[in-house]
Amino acid sequence: ARFGMHVGTAFQLIDDVLDYQGDAEKMGKNLGDDLAEGKSTLPLLFAMTHCQAGERDLIKTCVTAESFDNEQLQQVIDIIIKSGGITYTQEKAEQQAKLAKACLALLPSSQYRET
Repeated sequence: ARFGMHVGTAFQLIDDVLDYQGDAEKMGKNLGDDLAEGKSTLPLLFAMTHCQAGERDLIKTCVTAESFDNEQLQQVIDIIIKSGGITYTQEKAEQQAKLAKACLALLPSSQYRET
């Protein structure tokens, strides 16, 4: 159960990062979809606690608005990157992946565990 929780959390955190940095064609969803749906993901929450008041106001406006334009989306993405929200979330995802891998160490040694 712990393995699945850690893998799932790592996956979700990377999915959250891709909402601001991914390739829309490869992902099958547009950049900023989570923001447009009002989802407060970790990159966004981190940015809100590490940015200037005016930047925080812009993020709040976009999260609560029915729509926003590409320029506003790009401004929010820039704030998230500048504040370290992407890096922080990637680090947390890596920590979760390492915890998942540690869970596998409890399994008996086999060719399947090693690959």
